[in-house]
Amino acid sequence: MKIEFKNTFLFISLLLILVGCSTTKNNVVSNTDKKPLPSSTNTKDRKFKTGAENFESYLPLLKDKRVGIVTNQTGILSKEKHLVDFLLEQNINLQKIYAPEHGFRGTADAGELIVDGKDTKTNLPIISLYGNNKKPKPEQLEGIDILVFDLQDVGARFYTYISSLHYVMESCAENNIPLLVLDRPNPNGTIIDGPILEKEHTSFVGMHEIPVLHGMTIGEYAKMINGEKWLNPSTSSGLELKCDLTVIPCLNYSHDMKYSLPVKPSPNLPNDQSINLYASLCFFEGTNVSLGRGTEKQFQIYGSPFLPESEFDFSFTPKPNFGAKDPVHNGKVCFGEDLTEIRKVHRLELKWLLKAYENTADKTVFFTDFFTKLAGTKKLREQIEAGMTEKEIRKTWQEGLEQFKEVRAKYLIYE
Repeated sequence: MKIEFKNTFLFISLLLILVGCSTTKNNVVSNTDKKPLPSSTNTKDRKFKTGAENFESYLPLLKDKRVGIVTNQTGILSKEKHLVDFLLEQNINLQKIYAPEHGFRGTADAGELIVDGKDTKTNLPIISLYGNNKKPKPEQLEGIDILVFDLQDVGARFYTYISSLHYVMESCAENNIPLLVLDRPNPNGTIIDGPILEKEHTSFVGMHEIPVLHGMTIGEYAKMINGEKWLNPSTSSGLELKCDLTVIPCLNYSHDMKYSLPVKPSPNLPNDQSINLYASLCFFEGTNVSLGRGTEKQFQIYGSPFLPESEFDFSFTPKPNFGAKDPVHNGKVCFGEDLTEIRKVHRLELKWLLKAYENTADKTVFFTDFFTKLAGTKKLREQIEAGMTEKEIRKTWQEGLEQFKEVRAKYLIYE
C-alpha cells in the first residue's frame, strides 16, 4: 500500500512538471532571448494579459528612470485606463509622449499632418512621429533614459505602426536608449499571406521584405527587425545598428487565440470585421474604388461610380465624417458590394479587387501609382492587367512565403 501511494505521488508530480513546462510563458523577452525567461507570475493565474497588463515585468525597469512613451488611444489596460495615466499613478517619471499616425488620441485622418502639442489631461508634451518627423531626432530624446513602445498593430505590412516601430528602434540604437516594447495580440495572427515586398518599393507603407500579412505580434516583429539587421544608421559610418530591446510579452496568449480589440486601432477600423478585411480591401486605396471611407462601414464595403449598377446591387454615397474629411468620391453614388456580414477570412483575398477591375469599363484609370507601394511589387498590377486568375497569382507568392516563414520562426514568442 505504501509503495503504491509513493508511485502515484511521483506520477502526479511528474505530470504537473510536464504541464507546467508546456504552458508557462515568459515575462520578459530580451534582445537575444529565443525563449522567454521563466514566469514569476502565479502559475494558477491563467488569465490572458497584454504586455501592458504584465505589470510586474516592466515597472521595476522604469523605476527611477526618465521615461518617454510611444503610444496612442490603443495603449489601454483591461479596465479601459490609459497606460499613460497608470504609469503616472505608479509614480513613473514620464517626460514625453511620442504619437504615430492618427495622433495620441487617434482622431486624425490617414495621412493627415499631426503637429506637436501637449496632452490636455496630463500636460505632458506630445511629439508627432508622422509627416516629416517619422524618426525621433536626438534633441527630441534628450532627457530620456528609457523609451516605452505600446501600440496595437493589426498584422498588415502597410499598417504604419510597424514602420513607426522601425524608426523608433533606429533612433534608440543611435542614441543609446533602451527600448521596452509592451506586446499586444495580432488580431490576424494566424494569416501569413500576400506578395513579398521588393526592396526597390520600400516606403512608409512597406519598409521590409515581408508579405502583406506577416502573422506576428508587434513584439515578435521588433525582434525580427533587430535580428535581420534592418536598422540603418542615419550617418554614412557603415556601423551596424542594434537596438537595446526588451519585449514584455502577453501572458497566456497564442497566435490562434481569438482577440477582439477593445478600442479602434485607427479612425477607419471601427470593428472586428473591418480589421479582418483590412488587408484585402486596402488595395483599393491604390485604385479609383472607395473602400467605405466617409461611411460607417469603412473597410467592409467597396464601390465606385465607375462600376455598373447592373452588376452591383449595393450602393452608398461617401460624405465627410470622423476620420475622413474628404473621402474618395465625396458626394457621389458608388456601386459595389457590402461585406459586413460575410464570414471571417483566413487569407489575403483578391476576389473583390479582381471583380472591380474586370467590371470597370476604362481600365486605364483603375490603378494609381500608390497601388505598387501597397503591393510592394509591380508584379501584382501586371498580373491583374494580364488577366491572371487569383489561383495563378497566389501560386507566384508561395516560394517567398515559405522562405519568410523560416525566418519568422526564429523570432516567435508564442505558439
